[in-house]
Amino acid sequence: MSLLKQLFLAICLFLLVAFTGSFIAGVESSREQLISQLRSHAQDAATALGLSMTPHVDDPAMLELMVSSVFDSGYFASIRVLGIPNGEVIVERNNTGASEQQVPDWFVNLVDLRAQGGDALIMRGWEQAARVEVQSHPQFALAKLWDSAIGSLAWLLICGVLSALLGGWLLRTQLRPLDNMVDQAEAISRREFLSVQQIPRTPELKRVVLAMNQMVQKLKTLFSEEAARSEKLRIEAYQDSLTGLANRRLLDIRLAEQLMVSEHNTAGYLLFMRLADLAGLNQKLGGQKTDALIKAMGEVFKQQLEHPNRREWLGSRSRAGEFTLVAPGLTGEAADQLASELATAVDGLAEARECGMSPLAFIGIGAFSPGDQAGAVFARTDLALTQAQGTPGKIWARLDDGVTPNGNSLLDWRGWIDEALAQSKLMLFFQPVASCTDTGKILHQKVLARLIDPQGEAIAAGQFLPWIERLGWSARLDIAMLESSLKHLSLHPQPLALSLSGQTLRDADSQARLLQILRDNPRQDGLLTLELDERYLPSAAQLEQLSQSVRAAGYKLGVQHFGGNFNLIGNLTNLGLAYLKIDGSYIRAIDQEADKHSFIEAIYRATNSIDMPLIAEMVETQGELVALKEIGIQGAMGRLIGAPAPWRE
Repeated sequence: MSLLKQLFLAICLFLLVAFTGSFIAGVESSREQLISQLRSHAQDAATALGLSMTPHVDDPAMLELMVSSVFDSGYFASIRVLGIPNGEVIVERNNTGASEQQVPDWFVNLVDLRAQGGDALIMRGWEQAARVEVQSHPQFALAKLWDSAIGSLAWLLICGVLSALLGGWLLRTQLRPLDNMVDQAEAISRREFLSVQQIPRTPELKRVVLAMNQMVQKLKTLFSEEAARSEKLRIEAYQDSLTGLANRRLLDIRLAEQLMVSEHNTAGYLLFMRLADLAGLNQKLGGQKTDALIKAMGEVFKQQLEHPNRREWLGSRSRAGEFTLVAPGLTGEAADQLASELATAVDGLAEARECGMSPLAFIGIGAFSPGDQAGAVFARTDLALTQAQGTPGKIWARLDDGVTPNGNSLLDWRGWIDEALAQSKLMLFFQPVASCTDTGKILHQKVLARLIDPQGEAIAAGQFLPWIERLGWSARLDIAMLESSLKHLSLHPQPLALSLSGQTLRDADSQARLLQILRDNPRQDGLLTLELDERYLPSAAQLEQLSQSVRAAGYKLGVQHFGGNFNLIGNLTNLGLAYLKIDGSYIRAIDQEADKHSFIEAIYRATNSIDMPLIAEMVETQGELVALKEIGIQGAMGRLIGAPAPWRE
C-alpha cells in the first residue's frame, strides 16, 4: 500500500477516533448537567402550576386550562393533576406526537437521556387537595446534542479533507526524492549509473540521496580508471606508437581470425606497401623527417579506412617502412583501384616531394580465402610486392593464385539478392551462446541469416554480406531479419540476439523504420537483444538516444566485436547495455598467449565494476573456455559451444 493511501487511512482513522472520543466526552460531561436542567425545569413548572392552581382547586375546567397552557408552552412529556388522597386523575396531558426536530433513534438509544420529573402540592387552605406531577421531555437536550455532534463531525470532516489534501501535497513533495532514488536504483539494475540532480532539503532524505550519488560517482570513477588501464594496455599491446595504426601482433591476430572458416568470414585481399629505400631516406632526410613521412603515410591509410564500408578492414604498420592492409570482401578490380589511390596519395605527400624519390613505395596485393594458411597468404602478397619492385614502370602487382574472391559478377549477385529480399527467401539459423561455467545453460541464441539462391541452396552470410554492403542493402536485410525474428519469437519465446548493420545506424530513415517496428511490437519480456558492431557505433549522444528508444519498446541493446576501445562507446555507464561481446581475435589461443589473457582480464576488471556481463566470441577450444572461466567471463559462443543450425525444439 502506498504512503498516500496509508496517510488517507490514518487521517480517516484519526477523524473517527477524534469524533468518537469528542462525542463520548461531550455526552458524559453534559449528561448530569442536562439531567439537572431537565429536573429543575420540571420542578419549576410543577411549583408554578401548584401555586397557580391553589385558588382554583375546585374548578376542574380552570385546572385543565392552566395545565394546557403550560403544557403547550414547553418541552414536557406529561403533566398530571392527581387528587389526594384517592389518587384520582383530575387533569392529564401527555406528549404523544413526534417532535419537530427529528433525532435518529440510534442516537437517542446511544445517548440514553431519560425524562426527569418534578411535583408540587395544591392546597385548599391547610388541607392538601391535589398533587401536580410534571415530567420534562429530553427532546430539547437530545436535539442540542445532535446538533453539536453534527457540527463537530462537519468540522472534523473539513479538517480531515484539508489535512488529507495538505498532507498528500506535503508527502508528494517530501517523498519525490524517494521516487528519484527508486528510478536511480532501477537504472543501476539496468547498468545505468545516473546521479540524482535535485537534492532534497529534508535532512534524512538528503543524506540518503547524497550517499546514493556518492556510490554512483565512485562506481563511475572506478570504471573510468579500469577502462583507462584497459585502453592503455590495448594501445601498448596492439597499436603502433608512431602512426596509430595496428602493429604486427594485431595484424597476425586479425588475419588468423579472417582466415578461419566461420559464418561471417569472406574472401578478400592482403595489401603490402613498402618504402622503396628506407635506408636511403634516413640518410637523405634524417631520422625525424623519415618518421614524419612514415606518419604521413599512416594518415593516408587511416583515410582509406574511414570509408563506411571498410570498418572491418585493418590497417597496420608491420615493420619500419612497411604497411599492411587486410581487406575482406575486396574484389580484384577494387583492389587495383585502391592500390592506385594509395600510390597517388603517397606520392602527393609534402614529405615525399621533399625526398625527390620516385617511386617512393611499392605495393603488393595477394588474395586470401577462409581456410588459407597465414604463411601462404603472406608469401603470396610478398611475391606480388617483389614482382612490382622488379618490373620497371610498375608500382603495384596483384596475385590471385587461382583464388577469385566473390567470383560472380555484381549483376548476378544483385539479381538474386534483390529477389531473395523481396520475396522473403530468408532462412534463420541459430548459434547458441552458453554460460562459461555451465555450457549446458543457454543464455540466448544468436540469429544468423541464410539467403536462398536461385538453385534453392542456403548461402552463408560470409558470401553474400560483402555484396549486400556494396549494393547498399544492409538496412533491407536488417529489417527483413528483424521481422523474421519477431515472427519466430511469437512462436518460440526464448532469448535471441540479432545484429544490426552500420548502414541502419547511419541512415536516419532506416533507423526510424526499425524503431517503428519495435514500437509496433512491444515486448515486456526483453527476449530480443539488438547487437551493434563496435566498428559501426554512432556518436555517444546518438547511441544513448538509440538505447533509450530500444529499451522503451521492451528490447535490449548490446555491443558485439568489442575490442576494448571504451572510447568508441562513449559513456558506457549511462547506456544500460545488456552485455559486451569480445571480438574473437582476442579470444583465439588466449590460453597460450599471455598478452591476450592480460588484456581480457583488464577489460573484465573495468566492466565488472559496473556489473556489465562479458561474452566471448569464436571460442574454439576447451583450453580457451577454461581460461575464460578463470578470468570470470560470463558467456561464450563459437564452434566449441555449438555451430549455427536451423531451429530445434
